[in-house]
Amino acid sequence: MKKIKVCLDIRDLRIAKTGAKTYLEEISKQFKKGQHGFEFSFIDTWLPVYTGHNKILKIIEHIRFFFWKQLSLPLICVLKKCDILYCTDYFLPVIKPGFKTAVVFYDAFFWQYPDQYNRLWLALLNSVGVKAAKKADAVITISEYSKQQIHRYVGIDLSKIHAIHLAPKSSTTRLNTRDAVIDTSKKYILHIGVLEKRKNLLNLVRAFHLLLQEGFTDYYLVLVGNKVSKTKIDDSANILSLIESLGLQEKVILAGFVSDDQLAFYYKNASIYAFVSINEGFGIPILEAFQYDLPTLISDNNCLPEVGGDAVLTCDPFNVDDIRDKMKMLITDPILRETLITRGRTRLSQFSWERSTGELLAVFRNL
Repeated sequence: MKKIKVCLDIRDLRIAKTGAKTYLEEISKQFKKGQHGFEFSFIDTWLPVYTGHNKILKIIEHIRFFFWKQLSLPLICVLKKCDILYCTDYFLPVIKPGFKTAVVFYDAFFWQYPDQYNRLWLALLNSVGVKAAKKADAVITISEYSKQQIHRYVGIDLSKIHAIHLAPKSSTTRLNTRDAVIDTSKKYILHIGVLEKRKNLLNLVRAFHLLLQEGFTDYYLVLVGNKVSKTKIDDSANILSLIESLGLQEKVILAGFVSDDQLAFYYKNASIYAFVSINEGFGIPILEAFQYDLPTLISDNNCLPEVGGDAVLTCDPFNVDDIRDKMKMLITDPILRETLITRGRTRLSQFSWERSTGELLAVFRNL
């Protein structure tokens, strides 16, 4: 029987960050292993991709991106006799001569918070990206929550959207202590993620301050992650200002970007993982916390309960007292801690890149 030929656009590996980069890397790894009934082709541009901050060069890069998606990519797919083109960055060719298309929409943030994104980029996304997605044969997203949000804000038919969960990033287990900003003798609450406004880190810092006032002064709060280049969504200046105003310079530690093996060190030695975001598409750090037997606190809304299931403690992310109270419970209740750790191991077993890839290929077979 003829194999289904899937062409994967990997240009985004040059510029993607955080979860989008993890997704494309992990799916590429699974495709390279070979999958029964499929043949894979990885398509990349031979031109360098501009990632700087010069406004003129950024506009030129947007134009080049448009030509890549709408002209170069479909032509390459025709020449390669592609059956399905898969793009993981919201954009597809509008015209798809002789092949089917599938695209990843990770979330609906662009449409939920339009004032936080570049106008030119949004215009391109709405005029071309959405048009191509509505003509696509399948739209892949990463949670049932995101599926509903995409349908609500973008208007794509629910029957076309497929929610396929992610899994923890595959990385080294070697614990690299080099340049660690906290040593293993200290107890700390951990958060992993860029310093975006939707991460709700201001309320996490406020809740931690209340925790210290209740006598838990031997704890630290460690925030691992860079500030964001997009000024409209970056919250780093507000976080620094709040830390200073509360006198927490010695208790709240900003670790910045860390490598994967350094990340393992922070997970391994933390006491609690706190993830109180206002909005997420999925929440890989929850699964990573489960990997390291970390009792985990999450927001009680958006997609996070879908990922954490019964293996997490939930809080109201808008209620600082509730965040404080739930952190206190995880510190003082050893039975609760052990229960969540045990459930976390069980919950983690339900997520893998092999399983995610299998569900994705099932969608491709149906196409």
